[in-house]
Amino acid sequence: MAWPRVDPVLFAAYAGACVLYAAVAFYSAMHQQTGGMWSAPLDDVFIHFDYARATARGYPFEWSEGNGFSSGNTSLSYPFVLALGYLVGFRGVLLMQWAAIVACTSTLGFLLVGARLLDPVGRWAKYLLPPVALSIGALDWSLFSGMENAFHLGVWALATLAALSVARAADAPRERATGAARTMDGARAEAPPRRLAHLGWAAGLAGALLYATRPESVICVAALSVYAAIAVKRAHGARAAIATLLRTSVPGALACLAQAVANRVFTGEWAASGAIAKLALNNPYMTSSEKWDTYEFLATYVVARNTNHHFSDALPWGWLVPALALIPLASRRTRGAAALLWVQVAGWLALVALNGQVRWQNERYTMPAVAWLLVLAAMGLALLVARAAWANGGERRQERPESAPAGIRARLGALGGIAAAARGGALSRGLWCARVALALAVAALFWAHQLPRMRDQIWFFGRASRNIRDQHLVAGKLLAQLDVRRVLVGDAGALLYASDRPGLDIIGLGGYHDLPFARAGVHGLGASLELIERIPADDRPDTLAIYPGWWGDLPAIFGRRIAAIPVVGNVICGGAEKVIYQADWSPLAHGEAPASMREDERIVDELDVADLVSEREHGYAFPRPQAGFVGFSVLPDLRGSGHDRFDAGRVIPGGRSEAARLRAPREGQGRLVVRTAAPRAATIRATADGREIGHLALKRSGGWTEASLDLPEGLPETFTLTLTPVDGEWVDHHVWILDRPARGAGARPLAGQ
Repeated sequence: MAWPRVDPVLFAAYAGACVLYAAVAFYSAMHQQTGGMWSAPLDDVFIHFDYARATARGYPFEWSEGNGFSSGNTSLSYPFVLALGYLVGFRGVLLMQWAAIVACTSTLGFLLVGARLLDPVGRWAKYLLPPVALSIGALDWSLFSGMENAFHLGVWALATLAALSVARAADAPRERATGAARTMDGARAEAPPRRLAHLGWAAGLAGALLYATRPESVICVAALSVYAAIAVKRAHGARAAIATLLRTSVPGALACLAQAVANRVFTGEWAASGAIAKLALNNPYMTSSEKWDTYEFLATYVVARNTNHHFSDALPWGWLVPALALIPLASRRTRGAAALLWVQVAGWLALVALNGQVRWQNERYTMPAVAWLLVLAAMGLALLVARAAWANGGERRQERPESAPAGIRARLGALGGIAAAARGGALSRGLWCARVALALAVAALFWAHQLPRMRDQIWFFGRASRNIRDQHLVAGKLLAQLDVRRVLVGDAGALLYASDRPGLDIIGLGGYHDLPFARAGVHGLGASLELIERIPADDRPDTLAIYPGWWGDLPAIFGRRIAAIPVVGNVICGGAEKVIYQADWSPLAHGEAPASMREDERIVDELDVADLVSEREHGYAFPRPQAGFVGFSVLPDLRGSGHDRFDAGRVIPGGRSEAARLRAPREGQGRLVVRTAAPRAATIRATADGREIGHLALKRSGGWTEASLDLPEGLPETFTLTLTPVDGEWVDHHVWILDRPARGAGARPLAGQ
């Protein structure tokens, strides 16, 4: 029996058994705590399920059917894989069973391709990879969680295999450079370039799929493209290398561009909702220094959290993993593959440190880098125990006296070789034994300090899955029984999936047509409520299902408590109780005229401050950073209707200015009117295109108050209005431009209409 034929099959079976062993450990813990029911340790898993179900029903890229395109699912491809399972019968919570199948298959693919990176050490070395790669409990937790982590590693394996195929095809002509090869006919001589082109495009398509699975994979696509191009350059020159670089990278770049264009067309934003909501770069209130400090903290955190916590139960043993991972850089055999992996490890961690949520969800955002680091660690461990790991190409060089005659030189060489072999053999065996002892000691130390973490992660997986079942899935089923029209949520996963009702994600990841809920969530709750005010009344959520502690006065003002779903022994849910409220949006009144508007006046233009749509239409700019914070008030209507009125606004500090482009009155006398809630008196200087036009005097009031000033004649059709508080801060809620048209004249349309 030829070992080369048996080895691949044996390794695949061995790796598959290791994956199944780890999967059974985690899923058994889940079923022990849920009573045999499928669940998931993260609510975000069900966000993928929401997108997958909508895709299976003919609404791709929608979180809630009918809400329109959503950029909130960071993984574009994973929901389509889950949708396939939904279509073949994995419905309800059984979709998690399909996710488990996908996870195991993808993890096996990762191990099979990762094994190829260990081939330079020896055919046997790859057998170290499965136990090493699956030895970190936090990584296994993320792989089997139902999130896209395992699928991402599977797609990464596909892209890596494609890049390795390009590199090996490029080296093949050099390896076969014989006299017979030089006399091949022209058609055969042209075959390698054509093959390189085909393999390059295949690698490019795999890279595009990798980007569509996780956008941070731009690091991987770049690294794999450069790796393939360097291999081509060595064999075929710079021109062929540039062509390879373009073939392997352009499809991924086009995928990135296509996503950005789709986001812009359907949502009005170039960036995805997740990037807007999670990256400190998009926070309008933070200074550059604060953003850098945040990044520096998170970049340190993603390293320290893994090495000091996930890799070991005590310092400094977690650092054994990166120490082993550095060893392949010292060997010529493995240096290329090691550099390829290290670039991705470092680049990935540097990129995910931009994500303000990288600390949550058991640090799952860092786990791809952990997986690649473990491939490097397995490679390092193999190098420690390999006999000939450090030989230069497997060849031994001997020094011979060049001046001696050939016969004497041969005899001297033979005698010197025997003596050197005797001395070197003993020394080599001694060093090898020392390296094997060191490898065994490192492995034992690592496992002794990882085993408690592995047990913790297995228990955590089961308990978190039970928490999600007990609270989120139960709350979702209750919403289905209540037959709600649309539910407002703050965590957009299992509630919508279990209830199968339309939803509105107030954080903004789910999306609602082109309303910028993700950006509004960054600005503040008042900005989100302004967008709800824009939704037609019969399409607004009639139910809230939220953690009341997350949302301040929202449930007290806009909800009436119906039920609460508790969770016992909570380790993952956002609160002890998920509370369901009946929504009451009666204080919302979009497009309302000022209370001080006279009968003979009409609205020329209206700026609703803190309404991001209105602000965008008017080119509104507030002073930043550390100013312009959004707040909101619900106060009695100035008209004396007996109803309360909502309005959000921005806090403008004294001496700092806000500005917007507004339409000027064209007929008769015009007036500027502002609305605020003034706990203290203030004076606001107003300018039009830099020319002072007057001051607004605000009196202290316990409710809504309006102030106005007459506008001068001769203003251009549109002008820049600048408002500056001169003696203390104020909260700007609303601005109107009014005029008194001649009798019979129609009202001027609002800006942007």
